[in-house]
Amino acid sequence: MLLKTLYRAAGSLLSPSGTKARLSILIYHRVLPEIDEIFPNEVTAQRFDSQMALLRQTFNPLPLTEAVARLMAGTLPSRAACITFDYGYADNLTLALPILQRHGLPATFFIAPHYLNGGRMFNDTVIEAIRSSREDAIDLSTLGLGQHVLGSPQAKRTAISKVLPQVKYLPLDEREDKVMALARMVSDQPLPNDLMMTTAQLKGLHAAGMEIGGHTARHPILAKLDDSAAQKEIANGKEFLECLLGEKIKLFAYPNGKPGLDYLPHQASIVRKLGFDAAVSTQPGVATRASDPFQLPRFTPWQPNASQFVPALLRNLRHPV
Repeated sequence: MLLKTLYRAAGSLLSPSGTKARLSILIYHRVLPEIDEIFPNEVTAQRFDSQMALLRQTFNPLPLTEAVARLMAGTLPSRAACITFDYGYADNLTLALPILQRHGLPATFFIAPHYLNGGRMFNDTVIEAIRSSREDAIDLSTLGLGQHVLGSPQAKRTAISKVLPQVKYLPLDEREDKVMALARMVSDQPLPNDLMMTTAQLKGLHAAGMEIGGHTARHPILAKLDDSAAQKEIANGKEFLECLLGEKIKLFAYPNGKPGLDYLPHQASIVRKLGFDAAVSTQPGVATRASDPFQLPRFTPWQPNASQFVPALLRNLRHPV
């Protein structure tokens, strides 16, 4: 109890209420049922539950729409924080939602609707193909992706970490073709088609009171698109979600999200013109009243040790963007 009191005191000094407030926006992707031997530091349900308990005890969690409005108005409480998820994984509903509800916490889920209903993100095609490979080594030279050892979970993790950056920034169609060719070359196993939510599950998440935001239709790297193509991707994702859920989609997350690398600063004006109220990047740090509401920073608190969670949030409070 004393430690949590100290955490709250430190947080209030770094992030007071009112016009000098600082908003912490946390970013997650998946919540796994158990430890993944290839990615042992990924967030599991047990870790997420511990983190959410600590967040409730030491910070003041708010819905993102409300938090951004209050940040700009100068009425944000001290130690304000928001929880966000990207992509639309099914475990967001089956595992994350019950934990959020148990702790009485709101969250915002940024959805790339092209992958709902049995789709699979390009990164998951790479991950699951290499995971299921029975070979000790693979040669992807004909795809321009090198040669890789796969003899252990650690070796598979290394191979994945080398392949993903090589395909991430390819044009959309080329990216999809290349990762499917990779899958055919390295694995003879069917890849999972239930990683992402169905539209019915997404409706259930929304009905549970969670905010839904846009994340483009197909998760391209916006910086690689011209303005017309970028606008189409953002607008198509927004329109799909609005038709599905019957309400305005107010929030947007830039795919991959690094300013200048994954999206260009002027593309924030496209998001604003399409009718969003705010947008988030993956630039670390905290937002202040002076921050651009269409380029808000987010922080990734994925430390496997719960004792590191709040100290990491407090350190992040030192970096306004």
